[in-house]
Amino acid sequence: MTTKKNLPSDNLSIGSERTGHRALLFGLGLNRGDLQKPLIGIANSFTDLVPGHIHLNELSAVIREGICAAGGIPREFHTLAVCDGLAQGHSGMGYSLPSREVIADTIEIMARAHCLDGLVLLCGCDKIVPGQLMAALRLDLPTILVTGGCMEAGRHGSYDRLALSNMRELAGAAAAGQISAAELAACEEAAIPGAGSCAMLGTANTMSCLGEALGMTLPGMGASPARSAFKARLARASGERAVSLVRENLTPRSIITRQALLNAIAADMALGGSTNSILHLLALASEAKTKLSLEDFDQIGSSVPHLCDLLPSGTYALADFFHEGGMPALLHELDPLIDKSAITVSGLGLGRAGGQFLASQPRIESRRVIRPLGSPLHPSGGLVILRGSLAPEGAVVKLSALAKSVFVTEGPARPFNLMEDAVTATLEGRINEGDIIIVRYEGPKGGPGMREMHMLSSILRGMNSASAVVTDGRFSGSSRGLCIGHVSPEAAVGGPLALVESGDRIRIDIPARKIDILVPQSELALRKQDSPLKPAREGILERYRTLVASASEGAILRPADR
Repeated sequence: MTTKKNLPSDNLSIGSERTGHRALLFGLGLNRGDLQKPLIGIANSFTDLVPGHIHLNELSAVIREGICAAGGIPREFHTLAVCDGLAQGHSGMGYSLPSREVIADTIEIMARAHCLDGLVLLCGCDKIVPGQLMAALRLDLPTILVTGGCMEAGRHGSYDRLALSNMRELAGAAAAGQISAAELAACEEAAIPGAGSCAMLGTANTMSCLGEALGMTLPGMGASPARSAFKARLARASGERAVSLVRENLTPRSIITRQALLNAIAADMALGGSTNSILHLLALASEAKTKLSLEDFDQIGSSVPHLCDLLPSGTYALADFFHEGGMPALLHELDPLIDKSAITVSGLGLGRAGGQFLASQPRIESRRVIRPLGSPLHPSGGLVILRGSLAPEGAVVKLSALAKSVFVTEGPARPFNLMEDAVTATLEGRINEGDIIIVRYEGPKGGPGMREMHMLSSILRGMNSASAVVTDGRFSGSSRGLCIGHVSPEAAVGGPLALVESGDRIRIDIPARKIDILVPQSELALRKQDSPLKPAREGILERYRTLVASASEGAILRPADR
């Protein structure tokens, strides 16, 4: 049993003035002996709206066993969980990125209001992992992360590794007459075989893996399959470890340091992760009160190669990555490029913890998924920062999702002020090969909410179109093709994207890290005008618009007076 000493929950249990507090705890079924134990909150994002979270109550049950076995008292509460897949392609996507801030606020409120001593974060998908980690840093209570895990890939006919990313591309293929409606319907029923985060390296699995690279999980957690016994054992061990973290007072801000964030960027580059990870790592740095900038991504990306052959741009599903050693194996491969001494929730340095994990696993002979450092898929990292006259503060492209033939591209602009209008034009055949599709007023303020343009990019891919998409919005981690997002400053605050007219020449040079509008500055100055913001909405999105910062800062919320 762990004896309490100067813990937050003392405010509920010690002193004659706390008689009402104790009465409420006894009303939960606790006894007086339990009041001497640390109170461990489980922040569970279970919902039966989302495949990535539908199984989390099963993991919560074994986490509770671990907490109890180690002498703690588990108390559970829930956070929201938006499914980006279900929110794609309509106004609901505007709520996805703002949900990250609400998740962090929810955990802060529950932990502080109820004087929790420590936390287990239980989550899975896109904004939920970073939102929960943001709360952990804000609270700086002893905390451990348990991610829900990836689903297995779907299978149908010749498709042996179906993932959600395939479905919207197949919709484009069906629109182009390349597959039948019956084949499309059969794939729809096979693509999502069960619980877990979507089988490819989208934002959900990128952030789960980066949670491990940051040191916030036990080794092997990031890529382990949702329904595996390994995941359940690791969840129980995490519950036990949560109690030990309270005893040791090992907190997130001593784990997620600048060096840990740089390790995570290196892992991200080697994975070929989602562009959204840049937003989230910047936001974590803000909560950790440490410096991180787009320049850090640019610098590390130039020296860390892309090693992992993973869907959607590659060959293998995330479960294949796990069976080849997962994050410990990747971090071992990155040995000379990361700081292995960075502390983790295990109490060990990143290298030592991962080494112990690898030593306990069967010998891994295959090198299909994780390429050797000396034989990478690409010599530089999977994410690239672009700058130029169209994006003075930066833009992001996923190099790992590109063919070399589009590394240098120039074409006429086709601007749209709404993604749905661009989708309609594409499906009606009004986009010419080589056009540069501009989708603006979709940024953090302009959306508001910085929607993903995945429906557009996937339809283009399914139609075998090489047209580029450039936006101040975002892209799904499962997007492929020349998709340039996070253009900053965004159109809604007067960024150059707002000044683009149909037919303007846009030049993209990935090797030179440049994106430019080939229009004289004198002409652009004449085009300056008030930005046509979309009509105000009631509720959270209008509040979000008021407070949100640029994508180049992680789309974090700023006080209203800044």
